[in-house]
Amino acid sequence: MNEEFTYEIENISKTYAGNTVLEVEHLSINRGEIFCLVGPSGAGKSTLLRLMNFIETSDTGKIRFLGNTYEAGSVPPLKVTREVTTVFQRSALMTTSVWNNVIYPLKIRGKNITDSEVKRIENILDDLGLLKLRDQRADKLSGGEAQRVALARAIVFKPTVLLLDEPTANLDPANIDIIETIISKYIEQVNSSIVMITHNIFQARRLADRIALLHKGRIIEVNSKNDFFENPHEDTTKDFLSGRMIF
Repeated sequence: MNEEFTYEIENISKTYAGNTVLEVEHLSINRGEIFCLVGPSGAGKSTLLRLMNFIETSDTGKIRFLGNTYEAGSVPPLKVTREVTTVFQRSALMTTSVWNNVIYPLKIRGKNITDSEVKRIENILDDLGLLKLRDQRADKLSGGEAQRVALARAIVFKPTVLLLDEPTANLDPANIDIIETIISKYIEQVNSSIVMITHNIFQARRLADRIALLHKGRIIEVNSKNDFFENPHEDTTKDFLSGRMIF
């Protein structure tokens, strides 16, 4: 496996109730990049993310991840799957304090929370505007605050892969700006990979290094951010960017 790649995906497919929702011939994700998945609803984006997080397994093909190959139907060991985490559109927080939510990934991985670790976690909370809320119950937060807690919980253990499934959907511009700033800061500090689903093409343009368009379960085009927007190769991509695509 090329050490520059976090993932190399080959010939994977996923079918539900006889309906094939995803067919990807090849896709690679580079270390240290933000990779955005765009496309209409029902295109297979969330299904692809679930396969990349090993929440589900593919029906065909294989996924190479961190130097190991996992054939269709096989699941990596826990120590491997714990290198990946997902922030979903709706945060799923525990009914305890913000602090306990954020440190939970460290506790289940047996990490010792030293004084220096406490300071590092406090800095994350401060960057996300959450430090004053550290003792507040997470289920009492606003939607934007809760999503920021979910992001803090995801990045606190420095995962190899951070998967983001519409993490700023339905949030106000202030919360979107905070979350986008932290995403950009995180990728600069940690040599990880971020794969992000977004319906906001302006957000993809702000954050992505590369962008893939999914349509009807297939990858139509993968390109650098600039070429995706300024020089798309496929007519479907041109239609998508112009709003002419029939969903």
